[in-house]
Amino acid sequence: MAGRKDGARPAQVKGDDGSTWAQELLDHLRPTGRDIRRVVAWLADAVQGTACLQDSTGRLLAGTPTPLDAHLVTDIVSGRIASAAWDDTGRHLRLVRVEQPRPAPAGVLAVSRPTPFDRRTSEIVTHTAQVVELLIRARESTTAGRRLQQATSDLSLAILQLLMVEDTVSARRVAAGLWPGLLDTDTACVYVLEGCAEDRDRLAEECLSATKEQVLVVRCPAVDAHVIVVAPRDAAAEELRSLNGRRPGTFLGGSAPQSLARTATAYGQAVSALAVARFRPDQQAVYAERTHPERLMDPAALHGWTTQVLRPLDTLAHHTRAELLATTRLGLEFTAVNAAKVLGVSRNTVRARMERVEALLHADFTDLTARAVVHLALNTWIGLSAKPHEADPAETAHPRLGELLAGPALRTWATDLLARLDADARDLRRTLRTWIAAGGNAERAAQLLGVHAQTVREHVRSAEPVLERQLLAAGSDLYEVVLAHLALGDLDQPDLHRANRDHPDAPVHG
Repeated sequence: MAGRKDGARPAQVKGDDGSTWAQELLDHLRPTGRDIRRVVAWLADAVQGTACLQDSTGRLLAGTPTPLDAHLVTDIVSGRIASAAWDDTGRHLRLVRVEQPRPAPAGVLAVSRPTPFDRRTSEIVTHTAQVVELLIRARESTTAGRRLQQATSDLSLAILQLLMVEDTVSARRVAAGLWPGLLDTDTACVYVLEGCAEDRDRLAEECLSATKEQVLVVRCPAVDAHVIVVAPRDAAAEELRSLNGRRPGTFLGGSAPQSLARTATAYGQAVSALAVARFRPDQQAVYAERTHPERLMDPAALHGWTTQVLRPLDTLAHHTRAELLATTRLGLEFTAVNAAKVLGVSRNTVRARMERVEALLHADFTDLTARAVVHLALNTWIGLSAKPHEADPAETAHPRLGELLAGPALRTWATDLLARLDADARDLRRTLRTWIAAGGNAERAAQLLGVHAQTVREHVRSAEPVLERQLLAAGSDLYEVVLAHLALGDLDQPDLHRANRDHPDAPVHG
């Protein structure tokens, strides 16, 4: 008996009871052998002929194409007859109806051989048709399960995207249908787990299992190896830490508790903590609340300055303004590509929105000092109980940026922070200052310093653990370091709202 090119084993029949072929057929139901094409190929070998499986339209699903009588196929597919057989010149044919999950119509299994069908080969055809039906049902069930899993995953991402743009009302409404009560909270923590991209689905499932599905689990749209977890009231902290401890090569970064409206801030904190976790023996870290520069500024002056900086956006419709501000916050924290993936829009949309904010604020986002200052304003805006556009202009002070940065507490913080770099003989502080002034471009900084670009990168990378902040990845950590340089006068302050100052009645601000 000749073997087939697709690798299916020829059937070996011992005796009249058919035990060997039956066992071989049953082997195709094992989890590792569930392949309809292999079953049909095995059938052709078992009957020493050819076999094919086609759907109601005549489309070949498996096997070798075989000419069939169209009227006979129609009778079988419609259910008027369950099977048929006929003998043609030099060819003996058997057709068997194969049920498919509704609403799909039935298919047809056709077997042809040069000699008449005996009892054994007839039984093989009948039982193979039953096995094929089982495999089709199993495949459809698996497909349906995957569709449900994908729909759940898409819904989780949609909820996260709504939280990222501070639309907590819509996020709660969407979550209520599938996870009632999940977002009935004022505060939440965000965690980011990092493993290998190939194992991410399993990691996400383990997160759901460990937390008893009391958290929002999202496969990060920007980084293939990341799983994002939004845990209301920090209820899942211990479970996630325990899970991470059982998985070598998996890292965990967590945020401080934040309001739901500050999910984007919490996400940034979790990513920052994840960078620290990579150097920890236990492979996990929680964002450490440290002294942030805005907390060292006069609150009233900071409020007034923020109001004035963002005032050009007050002429926009409320939803447009909120959309631009939320997108810009993420765009300043991450690359345009990653911000787009998190928001579920195109990177061109992110860039267009940020360019519109640039134009309104007369800011240049290629300048790291401008990015840091606008980032400060946006972070202050999200934390205000009265939003800047709601404040009374007559009662709002308009301090310059220099006045905000001149406070003794802020200057002391900036001095202590940057002084950490002085112990390194490579003059990391000079390299870092030049790199920031060059917009974070290592090649331009290298030209100014007269060194190789790789040397600049190594110096900046060496400054990260000393300052305990990520620098090469744009975000809150880098902007704090930029503000420290501005407070000490090591960098020139950005020039915002040039057009406003051209107006004789316009107030002066940073």
